[in-house]
Amino acid sequence: MPTSLSSQEISELTRKLNYGTWRFQKGWNPLHVADAEGCYFIDGNGKRYLDFSSQLMCVNLGHKNQAVISAIEAQARALPYIAPGYATDVRAELSQLLLEVLPEGLEKFFFTTSGTEANEAAFKIARMCTGKTKIIARYRSYHGSTTASIAATGDPRRWAVEPAGKGQGFIFAPEVNCYKCPIKHRYPECDIACADYLEHMIENESDVAAVLVEPVVGTNGVLIPPPEYLPRLRRICDRHGVLLIADEVMSGWGRTGKWFAVDHWDVRPDILVTAKGITSAYVPLGLCATTQKIADYFEEHYFAHGHTYEAHPITLGPAIATIREMRRLQLVERSAEMGEYLGEKLRHLGTKHPSVGDVRGMGLFWAVELVKNRATKKPLNSKEDKVSGKLLVVDQVSAEMMKAGVAINPWISHFVIAPPLIIEKADIDFAVAAFDSALEIADAYVE
Repeated sequence: MPTSLSSQEISELTRKLNYGTWRFQKGWNPLHVADAEGCYFIDGNGKRYLDFSSQLMCVNLGHKNQAVISAIEAQARALPYIAPGYATDVRAELSQLLLEVLPEGLEKFFFTTSGTEANEAAFKIARMCTGKTKIIARYRSYHGSTTASIAATGDPRRWAVEPAGKGQGFIFAPEVNCYKCPIKHRYPECDIACADYLEHMIENESDVAAVLVEPVVGTNGVLIPPPEYLPRLRRICDRHGVLLIADEVMSGWGRTGKWFAVDHWDVRPDILVTAKGITSAYVPLGLCATTQKIADYFEEHYFAHGHTYEAHPITLGPAIATIREMRRLQLVERSAEMGEYLGEKLRHLGTKHPSVGDVRGMGLFWAVELVKNRATKKPLNSKEDKVSGKLLVVDQVSAEMMKAGVAINPWISHFVIAPPLIIEKADIDFAVAAFDSALEIADAYVE
């Protein structure tokens, strides 16, 4: 929509009248974005930026995919809204498509408008059908920003609402982090002690309904579990009658080189939640998918959940188009192929820069972790630095990359690198070259 406001005025009005999320408001100066296409977005002054993290790791198809845009337009003309108690063409068609791409065994769906809401639905479903209350989550995790989902989050975004975790029935286990194990073990000699720790918790808690994991941890560092971890966790949950919830809000939809991250280990969760890439973020849609066994429970028991925008038609049509586009462009396979190229480039940076402690990832989902000292693995910044408003080194590096025309997602002491699945090698080369130069800022902080 044309406007008479200047780019600077738009930024100033946004700053004055809106809240900036997860930040101190002082000093926020949001960049005015006027357009976006493919792997790039464009600011109000016409400068182009390579979107090296797909915004919030969600624009998997890149910007302005015409098939998805056409699906939004067509659905707006056909049926822009109807209450969730009615059946619609798009709801039936998308549900059938989901049976083809989701992990086998997930056969009943509840649609939401975000990953946060999908997790909220999963928690309620797990508690209702098991009759138990506690959910084991992990540190270095993020599951959403509403009351229960933030209580289930392990990272410092939870701290502002404490004691939310205890009040909401969430307890925390060690995350999988083979680079810096939180329980001081070393793989493979550890024999997957972090999974056994979870079993110890289940055995010593009175009523565990579910274990909640990001199969590949997202914002908190793209933590890849060893191959034995998720299969063992599946067996532990089965042994104790505990549900396994896979949060694939970020790791789903081809991001890791499979349709879903659990597919790498042939693990079938009881509940899977996802969002982001399901529509390439063109419209807000989340999904909570369950097994038929869980669904059968509610045949004779009240399903006590719902909201106005559940199965909103305008959110469902674009999801159908997104799945078709992913298949047409073979983006799952392409993610695996291009991920090898990206990983090789990032690992090379690790050999050049003493500030790089670890490079890890799979598909087009990578993290580069920065340290003060490679031997001790001490991070350049801490969680306390983040919530206190201290200027972080990763933010300085990110700002330098923006000057060079590359946008990257920083978090505390690492970067999450997750470009659109359509990215070309030339774009990767351009972004890595900018990263190479900007990392000199971090190198200056090495002890």
